[in-house]
Amino acid sequence: MPILKTFDLPESPDALSISYPKPVFLLFIASKDPATGQSWCPDVRASLPHIEAAFAADDAPTVALVEVGQRPEWREKTNVFRTKWNVNNVPTLARFEQVKGKVVEKGRMTEDGIMSPETLKAFMA
Repeated sequence: MPILKTFDLPESPDALSISYPKPVFLLFIASKDPATGQSWCPDVRASLPHIEAAFAADDAPTVALVEVGQRPEWREKTNVFRTKWNVNNVPTLARFEQVKGKVVEKGRMTEDGIMSPETLKAFMA
């Protein structure tokens, strides 16, 4: 399945649109540094190849990349990703599912889990 590099993130998790029974995966990453064209965060740069490999399989679910901003913007305590999405680390991979008609976060992992192919595969299943 594809890795969506452009995704219109709703204001909050409650507004996510999910087609039951498929989960929605969101990968919150540090934005690209304009000078290098790569994420400013070394943890994101290290994790992306693992995400790309895991989500490249034909039977893999779709994951949407969500950029959280440049370093100064990300560090602000009022950053919308911190306040509305409860994301405090990048990268963060979050899994959302529809449960009894309501969107529910069913788990998340950060770099350590993402870097482990076995852990990442189990999380996606």
